[in-house]
Amino acid sequence: MKTITVKKGQILQRQGDRDTKVFVVRKGLLRCYSIDEKGKEHIFLFGPEGSGITDHLPPNAPADLFVDALEDSKVLVREKTLAFAKRNTPKVLNRMMALQQRVIMLMSSSIIERYEHFIATYPQVAERIPQKMIASYLGVTPEALSKAKSKYLQSK
Repeated sequence: MKTITVKKGQILQRQGDRDTKVFVVRKGLLRCYSIDEKGKEHIFLFGPEGSGITDHLPPNAPADLFVDALEDSKVLVREKTLAFAKRNTPKVLNRMMALQQRVIMLMSSSIIERYEHFIATYPQVAERIPQKMIASYLGVTPEALSKAKSKYLQSK
């Protein structure tokens, strides 16, 4: 276990990497994402201060996800072990529950409902990232998000 300093834009994990780690954000902001065959990024989750980010696969399996820094950050790097998993079961279960809710929301909610959920889930992140990253997280284009937010604000 060690703390590292990472610069904005630095990649901590690439898709296909083996022996992946658990990254705990002490200061800064990370994101976890995939890139499809067309080169489009799909943001899976954000990791603000106090959050842990990991690819939830066994340590030696090739990673499905990229992890990079959206801001200069200080990150605690831990090995993935069974003991670590047992110690952190409540945190992992909470994260899995949040991800399950997100998947259901992506399948069944309007853009505005997804946006409101994003703001409630990541209140400290919304002002720190570009709208195109929020749109990627919500599974919509930046234009669709902008249009939906405009309609939403007009209806209030």
